[in-house]
Amino acid sequence: MRVLMISKACVTGTYQRKLEELAQFPDVELSLVVPPYWRDGRRVLPLERTYTSGYQMHVLPMVFNGSYHLHFYRGLGPLVHELRPHLLHIDEEPYNLATFQAMRLANQLRTKALFFTWQNLRRRYPPPFSGFERYSFRHAGCAIAGNQEAAKILRAKGFSGAIRVVPQFGVDPQVYRRQTAGVQRHEGFVIGYVGRLVEEKGVQVLLRAVAGLGGDWRLRIIGDGPYRAALPALSRELSIELRVVLELWAPSAEMPHKLSGLDALVLPSLTRSNWKEQFGRVLVEAMSCQVPVVGSSCGEIPNVIGDAGLVFPEGDHDALRETLSRLMGDAELRQTLSERGRARVLERFTQQRVAAQTYEAYRDLMAGA
Repeated sequence: MRVLMISKACVTGTYQRKLEELAQFPDVELSLVVPPYWRDGRRVLPLERTYTSGYQMHVLPMVFNGSYHLHFYRGLGPLVHELRPHLLHIDEEPYNLATFQAMRLANQLRTKALFFTWQNLRRRYPPPFSGFERYSFRHAGCAIAGNQEAAKILRAKGFSGAIRVVPQFGVDPQVYRRQTAGVQRHEGFVIGYVGRLVEEKGVQVLLRAVAGLGGDWRLRIIGDGPYRAALPALSRELSIELRVVLELWAPSAEMPHKLSGLDALVLPSLTRSNWKEQFGRVLVEAMSCQVPVVGSSCGEIPNVIGDAGLVFPEGDHDALRETLSRLMGDAELRQTLSERGRARVLERFTQQRVAAQTYEAYRDLMAGA
C-alpha cells in the first residue's frame, strides 16, 4: 500500500515520530510532503529532520505560506503522478485550498483519499471554501476527526464516508516522562499553565482562582501571545504578583523538565463564538510526565482527561479555586491522578497508538469498509 501524506504540521520534528511508526507496518510504503518551513504568525518554524527513518520525505515549496486556508504546494501534481500512491492522506481541513488541490489529484488518478479535521464548531464558509469542503466531502472515502464534536459536525454537514476519532499526533512516552535530574523546584505547591497567552485560553480565570487560594503556592505561566502584556497588571490588581512567574516558550526538548517541576497543570480554556478547545495537547504531555491535570469543561478537554484528572465548569474561578485547594491538600489524590494520567497516555495517546489507529483507517479505506 503506497501512502502519500501531505502535512505542514510535520515541519515539527517530534510529530514525525508518528510517520516512523506508520512506516513500520509491513504493507505500508510511506512518503511525506512537507514545506521547507511554516510561517505561524510572527514565528517561522523551519523544517526539522528529527524522525526520518523508514519513509521518504519530499520538501515542496508552499505558495501563500502562513495562510491556513489558502496555502498550496508548487509541484504537487507532478510528484503525485510520479509516486502514484494507492492512498492520499491529506492532513488538512476539508475546506482548505491545499485539500482541494490534493483531492482533485486523487480524483484524477482514482486514488483513495482521506482528510483530517479539528473543527468542533459548525460553521458555514463563504465561497470558495464552501466549494472546497463540498468537493472534499464528495471524494474522500474517510475522515479522521481529532475530537468527538468534529465527528458529529461532519455528519451534520452531510459527510457520508467513514469517520475515525483519532488525535492528529500523540506523544513519545520515552521523552515525555517524569524528570528528576536538573528539574527546577520551588518551595510550596507549584501550579502551572503552558500554552498560548490569549484570552480564550482563560489564564485570567486561573489568576482569579489562585488569588483566593490559601497555603504556600506559586504559579508559573509558560508561553507567549498578545494577552501576555495584560497579566502583570492583573497580578498586581489581585495582589499576587510576588507569587506569579511569567516564562517565555521553552524549546520542546526542555518541556518535560518544565512540566516535571509542576505539582499541577491547569488548562482553563473558555468557549468563544469562533473557538472551542479542540484537544489540549499540553494535557497529555503533562499526564505523560505524571503531573496531575485540571481542565475546564471547554470542548474536548473532559474527553482527553477522562478519570485521570479533575474538571471544573469553564469560567468559574471559584470552582477552580476549590479544585486546586482539594488537590493541594490531598497527596494521595495527586499520586492517584499522576498514575492514572500516565496510564491513560500509554493506552490512548502515544505516537505508536495514534499511528496504529491511523493504519486501521488506511486498511479499512483500502478494503472499501
